Amino acid sequence: MTTTPARPTSRARTTPPLPAPPRPDAPARTGYARLPQLAGRAFLPVAFLARLPFSMLTIGTLLLVSATTGSVALGGLASAATALGTALGGPTQGALADRVGQRRVLLVAVPVATLAVLGLVLFAAAPGATAAVLAAAAVTGASAPQVGPLARVRWLRLAADEPRTVEAAMSYESTADEVSFVLGPALVGILASAGSPQVAVLVAAGGIAVFGTAFALHPTARATLHASSSDAGTGTGTSKATTSAATGAVGTVELVRREAVVLVGMLAMGLLFGGTQAALTALTRDAGVPGSAGLVYAVMGVGSAITALSVVALPRRWGLRSRWITFAAGLVAGTLALLLAAASSSLTAVVVAVAATGLFVGPVMVTVFTVAGDRAPAGRTASAMTLVASANVVGVAIGASGGGALADGISTTAAFVLPVVAAVLLVVTGVSLTSRPQGERRAGDDERERVV
Repeated sequence: MTTTPARPTSRARTTPPLPAPPRPDAPARTGYARLPQLAGRAFLPVAFLARLPFSMLTIGTLLLVSATTGSVALGGLASAATALGTALGGPTQGALADRVGQRRVLLVAVPVATLAVLGLVLFAAAPGATAAVLAAAAVTGASAPQVGPLARVRWLRLAADEPRTVEAAMSYESTADEVSFVLGPALVGILASAGSPQVAVLVAAGGIAVFGTAFALHPTARATLHASSSDAGTGTGTSKATTSAATGAVGTVELVRREAVVLVGMLAMGLLFGGTQAALTALTRDAGVPGSAGLVYAVMGVGSAITALSVVALPRRWGLRSRWITFAAGLVAGTLALLLAAASSSLTAVVVAVAATGLFVGPVMVTVFTVAGDRAPAGRTASAMTLVASANVVGVAIGASGGGALADGISTTAAFVLPVVAAVLLVVTGVSLTSRPQGERRAGDDERERVV
């Protein structure tokens, strides 16, 4: 294998395939200031705008199908089909990205997702096309670019030898997710009110096509391809045949085994999200302000985004297991306060409790994704991140349906028990977290240990 020597004079004036690291004699930036230095200034806005359409699709699909068919039930089924497609398609995208690189996968997923959304709009307007609507919704979810998980993989590769930078990147990504999942539904509401649900969904399709392609073509995609090649070469002592086998059925079982605790934790996180959404929907309905459910839930996202950014300032000696347990315990306290507030029928108290709960959401998400990346086998980081993200999607679906059933079958207050159970489950998974499972060492581990 040959390497191309760097050109010290022209390299600083041109756009390199990957942003160059700082000179040894230059003071290295740390934390958030290091992120644009590693990935380039354009990456942060491109990655954020590329994930925004994803946050618009679930509620956009619900509104579109409900409005055009006149059936809220069918709208709910279409929304569930989108979530199911994501749960299945997300890990598939991750596994393929580990094999052939993110760019190739995304350049296929982006046009497929765009066409699927356009098909959803057309089929929803056609009478009696229920099966086609559900199929289009499922394909939309399966092919929607997994920007959040794949962006995390890029950061893990770019900052492999900089633990503090990795923490900053994971904090930023969790904040970007939270902000997008607040702005996405709000943008759908604005577009649907000003125009129609079709306009909102078509804007999402345009966002996928434009910003999804920009994310795919960004130079940082080469970092993951280079890492995959390294994992398959002599640098890690494994062959291409071994890496290929590791991404097969046996490799998937091993990946699930290594990430089992993380998957259960993220499933519980999704359960908390979905259960809270359903419970708040029932509460605001009972209070006579059903349209305010999204706004009340958004309060959780605001607090989460703020505290997620602060994780990078935590001392390094505070380990991931201790952080997980502590922040999850905070979620238990917050959800218990939310349960008591709901029992008092005070909407103001509920808003305060939601805000308090949100303060612990961001740090938990940062910690869980950091643990997931740390436990991923060599060459399987994208698979791990998309698998964890899909566990969250499944948890949201279970929480939303379970919370709705409790609200309708028992009482609105009973629905708020589900987030408490989810928070307790998060504490249990944190307690059960051990050191990284023994087995294949990730690429670069030996080198990092020598540096330390």
